[in-house]
Amino acid sequence: MTSEASPSEVSEAAARHRGQSRRMHLGAFLLESGHHVAAWRHPDVPPHAGVDLALYQHLAREAEAACLDAIFLADSVATEDGPGAERLSRSSRFEPLTLLSALAAGTSRIGLVSTVTTSYNEPYTVARQLASLDHLSGGRVGWNLVTSDNANEAGNFGRDAHLAHGDRYRRAQEFLAVAQGLWDSWEDDALIDDRDQGLYYDPTRRHVLNHRGEHFRVRGPLNVPRSPQGRPVIVQAGASEPGRQLAAASAELVFTAQPTRARAQAFYADLKSRAEAAGRPRDALKILPGAYVLVAPTRAEAEDRQAELQSLVHRDTALGLLSRMIGNIDLRGLDWDAPLPELPLTDSGQRSRQQLLTQLGHDGGLTLGQLAMKIAGGRGHLSAIGSVSDVADILQDWFEHDAADGFNLMPPLLPTGFEAITRLLVPELQRRGLFRTRYEGTTLRDHLGLARPAHPGHIKAIANTLVKEFP
Repeated sequence: MTSEASPSEVSEAAARHRGQSRRMHLGAFLLESGHHVAAWRHPDVPPHAGVDLALYQHLAREAEAACLDAIFLADSVATEDGPGAERLSRSSRFEPLTLLSALAAGTSRIGLVSTVTTSYNEPYTVARQLASLDHLSGGRVGWNLVTSDNANEAGNFGRDAHLAHGDRYRRAQEFLAVAQGLWDSWEDDALIDDRDQGLYYDPTRRHVLNHRGEHFRVRGPLNVPRSPQGRPVIVQAGASEPGRQLAAASAELVFTAQPTRARAQAFYADLKSRAEAAGRPRDALKILPGAYVLVAPTRAEAEDRQAELQSLVHRDTALGLLSRMIGNIDLRGLDWDAPLPELPLTDSGQRSRQQLLTQLGHDGGLTLGQLAMKIAGGRGHLSAIGSVSDVADILQDWFEHDAADGFNLMPPLLPTGFEAITRLLVPELQRRGLFRTRYEGTTLRDHLGLARPAHPGHIKAIANTLVKEFP
């Protein structure tokens, strides 16, 4: 009698056949108390976890010990003021670039990805902050470029109304172009520090941007040398049509919410094809769906822990989260036990998430209350709850069937939910040959297998040389 090979044996054989050329990329999405909306009420979570530096330092060390690619921090520049806001811990958090600067000092390999909105910032300031942090960390920074979906942010920046969806993306495209131009203010060898000649930099390798566009006028140059990575890694999370266009043209890492493998495969194929159409190699764009992961030694333990978290959810909290995630639409007047009605297309929130959650409710025949409780943990992302083998099988299945290049792991609560991932799940993925056992480089680009972008001036100089040599 013969038996079928286990998933781990199949994976290891496939990895050997490929020379282990393709492995998962794993990020750690660290969100205040954890990703479950009621995590802050759980006894394992320290009080005011979102502003607990010691906790974040511990989590960063955990992530680095597990050889994860990066830790990822979300952000909003306003408090949560919608339905049930007083029952959420989301309004208590560090400014992420400040926090990552502190974490950079206590780590040496883990990537550091920060969300920074293009809607309510200026490109010179953001380019300068990210370039500085990339130097401070030795080349480990990524920028999660977002357009704000929290309409409350407008009032903090002198605006009476939030920017419309299309306007936010047009601003974002120009914002990114300006930032990239500023990062190329200096060529790699511009700072010559020639003390004998008294020449600090080569003026022929210094470039003034002089950008004048629809949204910004920026002279430049940036007063920070070129980044150790050439440029910080560009991360993008939009899944609407403008978001996909921006990602295909410019992003190097994409975070996405996909609840099923079929949807993830369709998104993966679409975005890779768009990148190729934009003249980019498919592998220049890594796609990491979010994965709400609750892992335990046994399936029963995992399900019990999820049930415990669900029992802590107040109805107002669940409804408030759904109201926020479905497009900043107040759902309080609707029947908890009735299906979700047709909703107007949001112009101030996330259109892609509104469409995803609406379809999730309709396809599952869920009532408003059932949908609100269903997203209390993963907010529409892949939900993997079970034993180590259960969860590893799910991630492996998505990875090996072109649904993902890896995952942005979303622990339900901190720190214990994350420790279960790093100490139980990651070793199993390593045993299967799906994930690294040690870092092979020092920068975030190294971890992701991304090329260091050449300076445009350097490319131009090479082209000029070729013209002279071969007229």
